[in-house]
Amino acid sequence: MTITMNDSHITSIAQVREFSKVARVIEFKGESRKEKYEWIGEVLIRFRYFSLRKKDKSYIKEYLMRITGYSDPQITRLIARKKKTGKVFLNETRRYSFPKIYTPNDVALLIKTDTAHERLSGPATKRIFAREYEVFGNKEYARLKDISSSHIYNLRNRRQYISNVKFFVKTKACKVSIGERRKPDNQGKPGYLRVDTVHQGDLDKEKGVYHINIVDEIVQWEVVGCVEKISEYYLKPLLEQFPFKIFNFHSDNGSEYINRVVARLLNKLLIDQTKSRPSHSGDNGLAETKNGAIIRKHMGYIHIPQRYANKINEFYQKYFNVYLNYHRPCGYATDVINEKGKIRKIYKSYMTPCEKLKSIENANQYLKDGVTLEILDNIANEKSDNEFAALMQKEKGELFNKFKQSKLRSSMTSVSFISGSYVD
Repeated sequence: MTITMNDSHITSIAQVREFSKVARVIEFKGESRKEKYEWIGEVLIRFRYFSLRKKDKSYIKEYLMRITGYSDPQITRLIARKKKTGKVFLNETRRYSFPKIYTPNDVALLIKTDTAHERLSGPATKRIFAREYEVFGNKEYARLKDISSSHIYNLRNRRQYISNVKFFVKTKACKVSIGERRKPDNQGKPGYLRVDTVHQGDLDKEKGVYHINIVDEIVQWEVVGCVEKISEYYLKPLLEQFPFKIFNFHSDNGSEYINRVVARLLNKLLIDQTKSRPSHSGDNGLAETKNGAIIRKHMGYIHIPQRYANKINEFYQKYFNVYLNYHRPCGYATDVINEKGKIRKIYKSYMTPCEKLKSIENANQYLKDGVTLEILDNIANEKSDNEFAALMQKEKGELFNKFKQSKLRSSMTSVSFISGSYVD
């Protein structure tokens, strides 16, 4: 029900003061801003506001605030407008606001992509959107394919996104003559590998698994394996997973790779072996970077017993390595020389390692026997980037559930021993 108030009978300051006392328990609502403005102008004229004493002006302002619901600064601005122009008018001009291009559905797709890929950088995420639309024909990415990398971070700050998205020991000097201390010269060809090991920690004097991380310097083709210990038996199957010929094997000076067993294996495969130089931490920087961005990001830091190495390695071979090389874009640097002659690396190109391999001139000449670009395309196009990422995350979740269940059974067994009975 709408109630219309007529206050024309209120003509004195005393009446205003009495009304304000009574009206404190009453809530007033105007029909529109225009009606409120017209009423304010009429009240200011009726009480000759600008000729009143300061104390009486405060009563009128309180009266206007009580009836309209406006704040003190709002009423002050309207009174100033009345004094300057002679009337209280509604300002029709509006601030310009940019139209919204990206809808809640687009933010939902961003959430889906970030969840599947564990939040890649803006340019890499943009590349996935483009591939989903152009390569895999998913029309729902029509707007997102043209999004700028910087605006992806703006969408990640929206409430919808935030509400739905849940994430020093010195190396000892090595005096072994195996491997040559130098930085590999790849000459722009794939097949120059950087390798490093990530240890999954110790617990109660029990060693955890070891992750072998091998990445190509040019195309960033990455093969990850999980082993109980480093040996020729474990290393050779990982090298066989690369689709191109291998020319160089570069590692740091750790004894897991600088040993006679690995040296014999590489000599047998006609692969040149090099190792990092002293005070040149960037020699193996690519592998170190991938350790954090790939291994630690997906496998974390918790202790995983060595008995699970085979299960993890199976997950790597079937799902994780396929995801890394066919569905996860990487940044590729371009060297730019500034006015001071300093070389800077600019990351403008984002592609999957498979796309990067195909972009190399005469790429077929680097492939192993029996491997063709058509075979690699078939693997890449079997599922879209987001579909395969979701599959990989599902399999990874099931793998980690096995670790948790094993840990729970282990703790139950310990409790049973303490109580004096053993339960299998």
